[in-house]
Amino acid sequence: MTALSVLDLVMIGEGKTYADTIEETRQLARHVEQHGYRRYWIAEHHDMPGIGSAATSLMINEVANATRQIRVGAGGIMLPNHAPLVVAEQFGTLDTLHPGRIDLGLGRAPGTSGPTVRALRGAAPERDFETDIGELRDYLADNGQRPVRGVPGQHDVPIWILGSSLFGADLAARLGLPYAFASHFAPRYLLQAVAHYRANFKPSAQLARPYVMVGVNIFAASSDAEADYLASSHRQWMLDLHVGRYGLLPKPQEGYVEGLSGHERAVLEQVMACTIAGGPERVREGLRSLIEQTGADELMIDCRIHDPLARQRSHALAASALAALR
Repeated sequence: MTALSVLDLVMIGEGKTYADTIEETRQLARHVEQHGYRRYWIAEHHDMPGIGSAATSLMINEVANATRQIRVGAGGIMLPNHAPLVVAEQFGTLDTLHPGRIDLGLGRAPGTSGPTVRALRGAAPERDFETDIGELRDYLADNGQRPVRGVPGQHDVPIWILGSSLFGADLAARLGLPYAFASHFAPRYLLQAVAHYRANFKPSAQLARPYVMVGVNIFAASSDAEADYLASSHRQWMLDLHVGRYGLLPKPQEGYVEGLSGHERAVLEQVMACTIAGGPERVREGLRSLIEQTGADELMIDCRIHDPLARQRSHALAASALAALR
């Protein structure tokens, strides 16, 4: 059966502090754990004032401390930003602190600007993504293939490949790793990439058969109108991002989409095509359709709602909608 998980960018809302946002993350993690969610992932971003997940491994530790059994991880660590040894040591430490609960999703894009990448990695030369993954796996395995050792030694941290194109699908298939497609913001190649991954998958020590996670924006409420109102915060932020405005997560706005120009609506429809917003029936049917189209083993929900209680309720309603399909 398809599982549900959460992707959190630790969005800082208008009128809130960073401390408020971290507490909201703790509360949401505890809430979704009670509703049977499988994972809670934090996404790495830098130099973006509305996103509070820059210190990704620290936020992962905070979520793991706030919960008991839900898996916690990175969705993902943007590997061009880091030396593989540092990532191995951070996630080996997380695995020591929270045995059997840590995931490591890896992305090829830096997720930020060129100057920020240079600030993160200094004068380090550009690296090949697949080469970096191999180095990282060697450090986690403590297999003696590298001139130095990662501390604290050998760790079995599941690695995922994240992507929004055929590149990631092909790499995940060749390495025999689970694949997470970023359709919540880049849905264009979803079906093509998933089909390629499944058709070319080679079993590995980590994974015997293909495993697909699909990103989706879900805004669930008592009615379709309320859900569209709550979703307006996320939609405002995404449209602002695509026109170069970087800010905090806006408060919701009545009739937001209706007030947009034709071009602005087209941009939103393209980047947020994989979105389900509505009352229980619309959410249930949206989930049914997405699962039938993709055969997803797992759905990872991105849900940037300004009101933390409404966000919690949205995740609870999504879980109920999926349960109704079983």
